[in-house]
Amino acid sequence: MTLRSRVAPLRSQHVFPTVRLALGRASRRDPKRFRLLHFSVQHDHLHLVVEASDKRALSSGVRSIAIRVARYVNDLLSRRGPLWADRWHGHALRTPREVRNALVYVLANFRKHTRRPRASGIDPFSSGRWFDGWRPWKPSSGVAPPFAEARRWSDAEASRPVSTPRTWLARVGWRRRGLVGLSEGPVPAVVTPR
Repeated sequence: MTLRSRVAPLRSQHVFPTVRLALGRASRRDPKRFRLLHFSVQHDHLHLVVEASDKRALSSGVRSIAIRVARYVNDLLSRRGPLWADRWHGHALRTPREVRNALVYVLANFRKHTRRPRASGIDPFSSGRWFDGWRPWKPSSGVAPPFAEARRWSDAEASRPVSTPRTWLARVGWRRRGLVGLSEGPVPAVVTPR
């Protein structure tokens, strides 16, 4: 799912810790019915992968995330008014391939938005450091070790803001399509002429 903000930049050293705190607290609200599995904070929007037990749990969980992030960010920036530019957009993932593609899209979305050549490694503005589906790192890959940057964070910052998946599709199924590479990025949509 995607939430687009009226305020930018969400992806800053100043705002991101507050967004991450809000996401973590919202993900622990009702973990039996709604779970935040992965997230990525971009300049003016959030990408989230969530699990819900039913439509009502999904609606309630998304509302909880949207309200909590809006309150926290508005308090931080001493602002009033709506934070979100529009309603959230979501897509139900039904196959292992769709889940894997969504994970790559969310965790590697910073590569799509960067102005520099494709960066590799783990996005520090995502839940990538808590993701256990990375392809094993090889010293000869030319990519920095994935968790070298993350080890410098304090224990308070290292608290897990995401939940463990409970569905077969999010735990095991997507892995049948292969683990995610540290330099992998979202694949641009191919438009076929009619």
